[in-house]
Amino acid sequence: MSSSGHGAVDARTGYCAATKSFLSLRGPLPLPPADVPLTFPAFALSLLPSPLPAHPALLDAATGEAVSYPAFLSQVRALVGALRSRVVPLGRGDVAFVLAPARLDVPVLYFALLAVGAVVSPANPALTAGEVSRLVCLSGASFAFAVSSTAGKLPAGLPTTLLDSPHFRSLLHSDHGENQSAPLDAGAVCQSATATVLYSSGTTGRVKAAAVPHRSFIVRAAGLRALHLQGKSRKANERTLIGAPMFHTMGFFFTLNGLAQGITTVVMTEAAARAGLRGMLEAAQRWEVTEIMAAPPVVLGMTKERCRLTSLLRVICGGAPLPRSAAEQFPRRFPQVDLCMGYGATEAGGISLMIDRDECSRIGSSGRISHNVEAKIVDIVTGEPLSIGQKGELWVRGPSIMTGYVGDDEANAASFDSEGWLKTGDLCYIDQDGFLFVVDRLKELIKYKAYQSWSLSCNRCQRLSTLQ
Repeated sequence: MSSSGHGAVDARTGYCAATKSFLSLRGPLPLPPADVPLTFPAFALSLLPSPLPAHPALLDAATGEAVSYPAFLSQVRALVGALRSRVVPLGRGDVAFVLAPARLDVPVLYFALLAVGAVVSPANPALTAGEVSRLVCLSGASFAFAVSSTAGKLPAGLPTTLLDSPHFRSLLHSDHGENQSAPLDAGAVCQSATATVLYSSGTTGRVKAAAVPHRSFIVRAAGLRALHLQGKSRKANERTLIGAPMFHTMGFFFTLNGLAQGITTVVMTEAAARAGLRGMLEAAQRWEVTEIMAAPPVVLGMTKERCRLTSLLRVICGGAPLPRSAAEQFPRRFPQVDLCMGYGATEAGGISLMIDRDECSRIGSSGRISHNVEAKIVDIVTGEPLSIGQKGELWVRGPSIMTGYVGDDEANAASFDSEGWLKTGDLCYIDQDGFLFVVDRLKELIKYKAYQSWSLSCNRCQRLSTLQ
């Protein structure tokens, strides 16, 4: 047993009998004080070494076009200058709707908007005009960024800048009076301020707009940084291929995180994505990728495709359940690669993750509870907290949790209890070694290919495998 501010904590499981909750076994995480004004981009910049990394910050998987770290920061500062000088009429608290496929300039846009305190609200460019209109209304967006092929889906009258226009390109290469050595920060943006509005169906089928604060991204990036410093995760000059779309919570965060950690992020741009799974694996081989962020269908496909990924060290899989057969087959197909299962949600950020080969051997698990996350397993009938090995609804709380659903008091009341616990809607248990197992959904909502869809079947993993 060890002790904490919560009371005695079991060192093997993280269970605290006094609070009847589970604490992270990852250890304490040094964080900036919560009351210090700080944006995620400013925090990310503080993590980068000096001099800046010599390898690319971003790499186009299709063309090989690269953006160096100095060039990335120069473009961010130029766009920040345009925003601060009101060349682009967006400022602190304004919501910018982003409707674009993955591009090398999208991370630049994200960083610049966040740096001035604007709120980023990315959406799936494949949505219909009606669906886009509803999301714009939900988020309260006052401005949009799109490309020529998606701009027609935006509501009439919404001011829009096209990323594939000469005007936007000019914004990335003009300083607008901005000091290139000035701090990349808005100066007075609280960490509790909303950084992004992401869309989720939560535990119901009704789409909601989840407001996620800067603090959430700071905490998650700091946690992965700590693992890197402990030698549990990264090595120098790693290249991560982001298989998840940049509008998706997983793709959004890991794109930002890769830049904060100083690694090369290989972007599956629109041209690369058209080639499907085979194109992704060819890109991973061509660019000697060391890590892939992928949804379960990609992992399943990797076990069936013929490919030589000699540089690959790690696959981080999340977004939906992975069939056990695929989890068992993967290490036989790629014995040198760690398959790191993770579990999270748009509303909660990263809840659990596997970080080394020993943890990755726990097939069926989603890893151990992440830094600064507190979890509780609650009886779905009585509402009483449960102990080790007992199944119930997973509740979580901590600094990575969303602020709430925008303009939806009813959903917020149903999702949070009076002590700030977020109800995930997932039936889970935590075993005798502190590993989280997701058993099923309490609702009939499931995720197929990491997107929400509906099914009337009962067993979560069986439903997924039948759809695949």
